[in-house]
Amino acid sequence: MKALFKHPVAQVGAVLVLLSLLTLVTNLPLGRVTQIAIYVLYAGGIALLVGYLGLVPFGGSVFFGLASYAAAISMLRWFGGLNEFVGLAFSLVFTTVVALPVGALILRRKGLYFSLLSLACTQICFEIAYKWTDVTGGENGLQRVPRPVLDSALSFHVFVIVMVLVGLALMWRLVHSPLGRVFQAIRDNEQRASSLGYDVYRVKLAGFTISAAVTGLAGGLLALFMRGVYANPLSWEHAADPLLMTVLGGMHHFIGAMWGAILYIVLEDQLGALLNNWWLVFAPILMLVTLAAPEGIHGLIRRLWGGKGWTLVRSGIPARPDRIVPYAPAADAAFDSTEPVLTVRGLTKAFGPLKVASGYDFDVYPGSLHSFIGPNGAGKTTFFNMLSGVLLPDAGEVRFLGQDITRLPMFRRIRLGLARSFQIVSVFTHLTTFENVRVAVQATQPDSLGVWRDAQSLPACNARTWSILAAVGLADKAGELCSALSHGERRLLEIGITLATQARLLLLDEPLAGLGEADRERVAALISALARTHAVVLIEHDIDRVLALSDRITVLHQGHLIADGKPADVAANPEVVRAYLGTPPETAPVAAARGAAVARPKPLLDARGLAAGYGGGRILDGVDLQVGEGEAVALLGRNGVGKTTLLRALSGELPVDEGSVVWNGQPIQGLRPFEINRLGIGVVPEGRRLFPNLTVIDNLLIAQRKGGMSIDEVFELFPRLAVIRKSRAENISGGERQMVAIARALVAPAKLILLDEPFEGLAPSVVNEVMAAIVKLRGRVAMVLVEHHAEQVLSIVDHAVVLVNGRVAYEGEAGELAADTALQSRLLGLLDPQQGDEAASARPTASAVA
Repeated sequence: MKALFKHPVAQVGAVLVLLSLLTLVTNLPLGRVTQIAIYVLYAGGIALLVGYLGLVPFGGSVFFGLASYAAAISMLRWFGGLNEFVGLAFSLVFTTVVALPVGALILRRKGLYFSLLSLACTQICFEIAYKWTDVTGGENGLQRVPRPVLDSALSFHVFVIVMVLVGLALMWRLVHSPLGRVFQAIRDNEQRASSLGYDVYRVKLAGFTISAAVTGLAGGLLALFMRGVYANPLSWEHAADPLLMTVLGGMHHFIGAMWGAILYIVLEDQLGALLNNWWLVFAPILMLVTLAAPEGIHGLIRRLWGGKGWTLVRSGIPARPDRIVPYAPAADAAFDSTEPVLTVRGLTKAFGPLKVASGYDFDVYPGSLHSFIGPNGAGKTTFFNMLSGVLLPDAGEVRFLGQDITRLPMFRRIRLGLARSFQIVSVFTHLTTFENVRVAVQATQPDSLGVWRDAQSLPACNARTWSILAAVGLADKAGELCSALSHGERRLLEIGITLATQARLLLLDEPLAGLGEADRERVAALISALARTHAVVLIEHDIDRVLALSDRITVLHQGHLIADGKPADVAANPEVVRAYLGTPPETAPVAAARGAAVARPKPLLDARGLAAGYGGGRILDGVDLQVGEGEAVALLGRNGVGKTTLLRALSGELPVDEGSVVWNGQPIQGLRPFEINRLGIGVVPEGRRLFPNLTVIDNLLIAQRKGGMSIDEVFELFPRLAVIRKSRAENISGGERQMVAIARALVAPAKLILLDEPFEGLAPSVVNEVMAAIVKLRGRVAMVLVEHHAEQVLSIVDHAVVLVNGRVAYEGEAGELAADTALQSRLLGLLDPQQGDEAASARPTASAVA
């Protein structure tokens, strides 16, 4: 019985029954409860679009109103001699049929355009209903709709309650089905869902039509309840009523629609009886509720009871098997190493005057690993986007397994046997780690869009999901939300998602970026194994591993293919060395200056005993960090130890559970991020987070404040930015984006800059440019640099801090850590976790290590 009442449909039923019983002892009319029940279903249909598909219809009342008219007209003119069930069924079928072409049209636009198009549809229907008097009754509507079977208020009330609960039960079943799980994946990351082989447009159309059917059922019930129909629900004043109810109740909670409908109907009823202009009071009440409960009424209730997170689906994942079957790539039965899997001829692409691909010609063979390298801005990711269908080339041909795929959309290429990962981590943020991979595995199954079976009850799908999670080292994180994973863990997760597709050709875009050494070894071994049974095309900046793993290497530079051949031949090519490796920065004076220093400078930032985490879990456990004026500090450690979490806590993005953060003698824990930034702490986040539609210069100007670095000084520090100042951020390379991100932090008056993985995914020549800029900034501004590779950063910083399992395991001079390779290996290399725990509890200082 206890388990039954945990079911959301049972909870809705209990509330509706309780409201019905209240009509016996209070002045609450039974009809009002009937109306509330109908509006619960009405809002629930729109919640399916908003909460599960991420579509926001401003005109959500269109199918509600159409179904009302369909039920009324059919009962008055055609089915009056039968019964109301036939009229209700007709309204449901009519609404579904109309929803298909309407959805097919407006779903061709996204975001605000979709919202406005839905509103336009509602207004068109309102004009027709209001003026087509012969059919709709015009301003007076249609009255005296017969209800021959359920004539009494009580019998109709019971019927409505049953229909609402049946409708909600079917929706609950749907959202747990394979199709419903894909809805949620599309909501989180539409491009990633498409890259798994899902036809996103058709899936959204299916969701739109189902939503219309649910709201249509509610509209038909309303017409029978009122025994009439009017045009008001179709007017723009009421078009967003169901959206309002959904948001008020909690759009990320299945039963949020119920609370929203109750609040909306009760307030409308009570205020409407007291005031003519009741909206003048209603609107401020709604604003207060929204501000007090941003996750809606149900979210507020859960927070008061200690609950967290969304409740769109049931919590938990399938049980972990006692023995996880080791991951084994699906071998290609038609393996023929003499025939190319992928053939590219004359591939060309330009963005305005900038040519990023100039007539590429090459072949990729099965059972081989073909790597593409080159400096940032060479056009590697653009090239992958053309292969996978994200971008269409201007000219040329791409053939996969002998078939021309040059103009095919992404999902069709994926279904043919092609898969890819992305340079910037692309996962489903609000799904669990398990569900991220399971949705990808589901895409390979015959019933990938089933609407009845529970998606997590398929044994073969679950078993393969566990195998992949174990292969990438995330089996222990299977139940965690993706948003709680570290950057490195999300990178591993994306690799797991890519493996799940069982493709014949894998396009891996910087799969090692942001990973610690242990994970790099794991993923490199996995890629090497895949290359024995698949064709693998790899983009990677870890040149040592590229040379060790690859069967063939192609080098791109400034949109041109400058070298192609065996790894040893490419590595010895002088043009490749000049284009790719560049000239290392001058760091000797820095090391000398650091070696001469004895005492640390006056503290600027002093964090003591910091504890913080996500979703109730603790990532940081008593961390201390001090940064002096003009001092450069390296923050090192493996993936998941808390480096990014520490930066987020210092910058105010993450609340601090315990400890203190003092800035220039002023406590700042608890301040909001913009307040901390105005005090002089700038952040260069992982992923850069530029404004993609703005130019480089606009990205800088929007952040510039008095006291910060001038634009001319920025261009002197990063000369390349002066050349691309008018280019949009979405069209520049990863290295150039990193330069813009650093420059953006400098144009504000910052005394301390927190740099999260500033060298991630950058070619060596660009790394050298960024390092040279950091060298010039030393002494002028304090810096904390999060980095995986100690050897890359220790030569340009003064102090080093190493985290292990959320605690400080080392703190001391950078030079001492750089000289102690054994200590580096123990703290940063391939290390047994227990040893890491011991290292963390010991917390040696530099003097202790010495």
